[in-house]
Amino acid sequence: MANKIMIADDSAFMRIILRDIIVQMGHHVVEAENGSAAVEKYKEQRPDLTVMNIVMPEMYGIEALRHIREIDPNAKVIMCSSMGNQHNVVSAIQAGALDFVVKPFDPGRLVDAIKRAIAK
Repeated sequence: MANKIMIADDSAFMRIILRDIIVQMGHHVVEAENGSAAVEKYKEQRPDLTVMNIVMPEMYGIEALRHIREIDPNAKVIMCSSMGNQHNVVSAIQAGALDFVVKPFDPGRLVDAIKRAIAK
């Protein structure tokens, strides 16, 4: 079954890479170019899963994650960022992220994270 997955990343190049992986998995994609847009699109689209970067203009990903979890306490979010230091990983998990994928990533690692998150 195809799920709706939102990609929230300020890099158009990264959104293309993520979109290609997610579409190849058979899912539909919604895109947001920053944290504020991710929160608004979450309200409108109610995706089954969100894959979100941390460092973005207007609103950082962890703050956007907190807003999304206020809208929907059951929201499924995977953080995908090059800022994979211990502080950011712990902050993301405490804010409600299901997983943290560090960029650059192996596509298989992302696919596994998406499958696990959807299964929850």
